[in-house]
Amino acid sequence: MQNNYETIMIVNSNLEEAAIKDTIAKISALISEHGTVESTEEWGKKRLAYPIKKQNEGYYVLINFSSNPEFINELDRIYNITDEVIKHIIVKK
Repeated sequence: MQNNYETIMIVNSNLEEAAIKDTIAKISALISEHGTVESTEEWGKKRLAYPIKKQNEGYYVLINFSSNPEFINELDRIYNITDEVIKHIIVKK
């Protein structure tokens, strides 16, 4: 049974444009392997409400997808070990 989810990740904005796009592509590909990516919205560079890992700005990305509930823990683990992602959240719709 697949559920609908959305995830917002904040990518380190100090990276080059190509590195940001590669990170987004890597996460999208991982989600595609375990489910279906419905949409990806790049909100761009925005100022953070408070410093995170000594960063004041981040590149925001919203991904809507559907997958099995077992995959969510794996996605969370991947986010935590990906240095380019400074903050993330995964929400079941």
